[in-house]
Amino acid sequence: MTRPIRTLLFSTLYPSAARPTHGVFVETRLRELLKTGKVETRVVAPVPWFPSRAERFGDWARMAATPAFEKRDGVEIWHPRYLLPPKVGMTVAPLTLALGARATVARLLREGFDFDLIDAHYYYPDGVAAAMLAGWFKKPFVITARGTDLNLIPAYPLPRRMIRWAAAQAAGSIGVCSALLDVLREMGAADDRLHVMRNGVDLQRFSPRPQAECRARLGLPVNGRLLVSVGHLVERKGHHLVIEALDHLPDVNLVIVGDGEERERLRDAAAKPGRQGRVIFAGAQPNTALADWYSAADALVLASSREGWANVLLESMACGTPVVATRIWGTPEVVASPEAGELVDSRDAAAIAQAVRRLFARLPDRTAVRRYAENFGWEPTSQAQLELFSRITGAAA
Repeated sequence: MTRPIRTLLFSTLYPSAARPTHGVFVETRLRELLKTGKVETRVVAPVPWFPSRAERFGDWARMAATPAFEKRDGVEIWHPRYLLPPKVGMTVAPLTLALGARATVARLLREGFDFDLIDAHYYYPDGVAAAMLAGWFKKPFVITARGTDLNLIPAYPLPRRMIRWAAAQAAGSIGVCSALLDVLREMGAADDRLHVMRNGVDLQRFSPRPQAECRARLGLPVNGRLLVSVGHLVERKGHHLVIEALDHLPDVNLVIVGDGEERERLRDAAAKPGRQGRVIFAGAQPNTALADWYSAADALVLASSREGWANVLLESMACGTPVVATRIWGTPEVVASPEAGELVDSRDAAAIAQAVRRLFARLPDRTAVRRYAENFGWEPTSQAQLELFSRITGAAA
């Protein structure tokens, strides 16, 4: 093709003015791909319909406040609504998602954006809905698996069957780590349609900054060891375990960056004897501000129970800060060198504390940590996407 490949990015995981950090990893991969100049994209990022923007409804209110159309960094984004009824939402979501987006996709085609393929992110319900849309509009599609979509949802029989169906229809399935694609192999997906394309890290946005200056700027303790735990305040991220680990690390303080449903429970845990004043809650921070928080810390701790490819690990290492992380799914592919940090085999506070002590006993030079992270730039992933998209659209032409 002489013109750029036209893709329609389809996912409920995409940032908006109302939820600027939601799905930022999908936006980042698209931003890096667009830098090649060989792809032209429109984004359809549906959100569940909700009747009220009242603050007491939390994230549902932010969904209601999401604009129907917006531009971010020059990319045109549509946010059609779809129904997500209680109790049966998980089962019907692929169909309601596809139906909710159908008119928007049809309008884009009518107005001249005759896209070459659908680039869907998150296997269920998004990927299944993309398979329906692709059938209706006679377009090829690819689906990127990112974590919970394949390491949790296939445990439910009906979603598992729909995932298997979508994988059979897809021109390609992309996994951010090898472990996710193993799930599709076990379901019978054709091996020649499975592609590992890891997430990269923005090496300009995330770079080492003077630790003392970052601590002073953020109002953090100037002296002593400091850990940082970054992510939504939900159980699976394991912030509570990092707080408990402080009982075994008497000279260490902790910063938690994020917000979510576990906020009050975590504050209660941090207020227990021996922990008072040692845990700082920084709230949710924009991705552009995280480099200061990583640089201020001596180590990042990620105590997740499930991750596909955790971007926070690479972001931290790109800032020169080593990591301690649970040995799950794609994490061993990220933390694959002593310079990167330590892996934890048992997801409990004592094991996390032990790994922190091991890391501090041999604390890697921050320059070496950064050098390791430089192996994970975005260019190889962007090139792999281009090659896959070119093969698919060439075959379809």
